[in-house]
Amino acid sequence: MIVHLLRFAFRDEATEEREADVLAAMRRTAGVESVSFSAVGQHLGDPTAGYTHSYCVGIADLAALERYMHDPVHLAGDPGIIPHLAKLAIGPDVSDDMDPELGAKIMAMHERKLAMYPEWARLMESIPEVLVA
Repeated sequence: MIVHLLRFAFRDEATEEREADVLAAMRRTAGVESVSFSAVGQHLGDPTAGYTHSYCVGIADLAALERYMHDPVHLAGDPGIIPHLAKLAIGPDVSDDMDPELGAKIMAMHERKLAMYPEWARLMESIPEVLVA
């Protein structure tokens, strides 16, 4: 199982309605067939870190992660999500798969996605503050 965690905060100009739309889009993404479990909502960590919300999905294995990354629902949702984020922390992810190369394999998948979808890469670059933990 690979547990993928995002922590984020909305841009100051995001209205409550826009935030609700973004969270709904995230819940749609978290509901795709490759996701075993999910939680989307408030961030319960240290408020001084500046994150207000979190997104967490459990994905069975690398094959499921590949499907998740390229799922049409996921790809369609990101353009309505990413432009409204001011701050994003990706990870730390967790896994019960003890393959010492798992992190590198996941990062390679991410890099391939960036190369395959340059518009998605540009969207990700539009987030003012991104931390890969």
